[in-house]
Amino acid sequence: MATYEEVKDIPNQPHKYLFDVRNKSELEETGVLPASINIPLPELEKAFNLPDEEFKKCYGREKPPIDAEMIFSCKAGGRAARAAILVKTLGFANAKAYPGSWTEWEQKQSK
Repeated sequence: MATYEEVKDIPNQPHKYLFDVRNKSELEETGVLPASINIPLPELEKAFNLPDEEFKKCYGREKPPIDAEMIFSCKAGGRAARAAILVKTLGFANAKAYPGSWTEWEQKQSK
């Protein structure tokens, strides 16, 4: 499981990936996590099966290598956990969920 501190440090860790699996409408309502890549959960498997060039064109960043460290976030942790499990089934062993997700992020940022 990923921690708030780990997620907060993502902008300083260019080799790590932070994926937000919320829908675009949710991001518009709440905001985004710094340095996160938005891929809604229903699109995740398709996105991770894209050729490298297509992934970069769609999401603005290189497709993660199979051994990349990846953190998944959503609103409260449930979809993030499902996303981490899904990409592990695709062979990405270093995927983990941020259980606090946006809810914890927003609470800690407002202090």
